[in-house]
Amino acid sequence: MGKADIIVGLDIGTTKICTLVAEVRKDDTIEIIGVGKVPSMGLRKGIIVNLEETVKALRRSIEDAERMSGVSIANAFVGIAGSHISCVKGHGIIAVGNERKEIMEEDVLRVIETAKSVSLPADRKVIHVLPVEYMIDGQRGIRDPRGMSGSRLEVDVLVITGLTSSIQNVIKSVDRTGLHVEEVVLEPLASAQAVLSSAEKELGVALVDIGGGTMDLIIFVDGGVRYTSVIPVGGDHITNDLAVGLRTPIGSAEEIKLKYGCAMSSMVSEDEMIEINLLGGRSRKVVSRKKICDIIEPRIEEMFVLLKKEIIKSGAMSYIPSGLVITGGVSLLDGIADVASNILDMSVRIGSPVGVGGLVDIVSSPIYSTGVGLIKYGYGVRYQEDTYVSKPRNAVSGFFERLSRWFSDFF
Repeated sequence: MGKADIIVGLDIGTTKICTLVAEVRKDDTIEIIGVGKVPSMGLRKGIIVNLEETVKALRRSIEDAERMSGVSIANAFVGIAGSHISCVKGHGIIAVGNERKEIMEEDVLRVIETAKSVSLPADRKVIHVLPVEYMIDGQRGIRDPRGMSGSRLEVDVLVITGLTSSIQNVIKSVDRTGLHVEEVVLEPLASAQAVLSSAEKELGVALVDIGGGTMDLIIFVDGGVRYTSVIPVGGDHITNDLAVGLRTPIGSAEEIKLKYGCAMSSMVSEDEMIEINLLGGRSRKVVSRKKICDIIEPRIEEMFVLLKKEIIKSGAMSYIPSGLVITGGVSLLDGIADVASNILDMSVRIGSPVGVGGLVDIVSSPIYSTGVGLIKYGYGVRYQEDTYVSKPRNAVSGFFERLSRWFSDFF
């Protein structure tokens, strides 16, 4: 089994670090063969605040995945998120240079390279350049211009950026485990690969990945990414609310949330009681599960009110008839889809990873959406090379690596 047959996804989250190892079979199916999931240490709101602790957690996760898969891994597609992520619009325009006026692969790469040249602060770095729409001689709505004829090629793009220091810290933490970062990938973009269908993207859909520290939003219209943002509220806020409201340690509050949490208190019986630890660990008390849900529900409502404001800000509220898809660990709370639907006034479903084989019984949970998405994203980069769908390379060299491979294949 050659190195090219193995794809590794590394999800570095606020509450967990997850390493997935996949093998690409001869029939082009993707089989998950190893999983390593450990509690995350050293991150806050998706940003590394303690490099040493992060490296230790990464090593444990990687070792567990290697042990399960029986494969020694060397490269990984690494997810990145956090409140430092932002997006700006860009526009590129070029003249088609060849005599036949036929748009070639190199023309597409060149116009995208032109579009990514937006003015950025010195402390920010490009993570992705995502084409939204191409235009040929003023004709809009073109998804893939290759092979078409025209004198002028234009493109609208979304340029996804992050703080250079935060990106470098992610890369540095992975490098110190001995792994090479094959590519840094925006986590909601990866999650979308795992849980959204092509039909939903084409019709228009919003995806929110609710993790421990943040809610990561990405909106697709006409098959392409139209907006993305990060809202700095997540599952850890619910845990903190429970710890304060029940006067219980953070660890116990997290366990209560996972075992007994519900986003709608009306779904819970009045007489359902549970026993919890009090602060100090010396005593316990009995509380109703409804009281627990009464603490959770207002926070969930607040989160979706913030999400609704962000979707309205994007200008895409009227362009997402497929509604909202919720994924990530918090999506496992009972009743969360109903709360979201009531607040956003749209259809809502819970998104779980699909499209892979192997350890499906493990990775079919929404908590693995980003990890599975990184695997599928990596498969697309290595084997499909759909340059007009997404241009994730961070530097000019990335574009011309693909161009060089295209010329090699062609000739």
